[in-house]
Amino acid sequence: MRRRSLAVALLGLVVFASAGASAAVTTKEIEESLTCQCGCGLTVHSCNHLQCGSGIPLKQEVRTLVDQGLSQDEILLHFRDTYGEKILSAPVPEGFNLSAWLLPFAVIGMGAVVLAVNVRRWTATARADAASTASRTEISEHDRRRLEAELAKGER
Repeated sequence: MRRRSLAVALLGLVVFASAGASAAVTTKEIEESLTCQCGCGLTVHSCNHLQCGSGIPLKQEVRTLVDQGLSQDEILLHFRDTYGEKILSAPVPEGFNLSAWLLPFAVIGMGAVVLAVNVRRWTATARADAASTASRTEISEHDRRRLEAELAKGER
């Protein structure tokens, strides 16, 4: 019984590992990485224009390259070399395009720093205002005696 369950577990592991290793590039993955050139602004896979003069030939070219056994990176490099970087649906993270990947995070980080500095200033100002208000509400000894005398008159 124990040997059988161990054999089944090993067989499952081998099947799972081989399925992951032989996972081929799908045309959908490639088509989602390419922008249709008809002006619709969609990916090649999502372009819904009937008889699209750009999407249909690109889909056929993707299918041909996948059938040739090229990897996803090789196919995308082919399209980038053929049509230019504008065909890629996401900028390549190198050179100037790296700013498109890093700039949003830098802006969010700077905004967080500015917010933290302002919150500290506001809380420091509020504490200073509270301290000055407390010191203004203190009364002198002479005024305290007069107040106690007036309160004592009112109790009679």
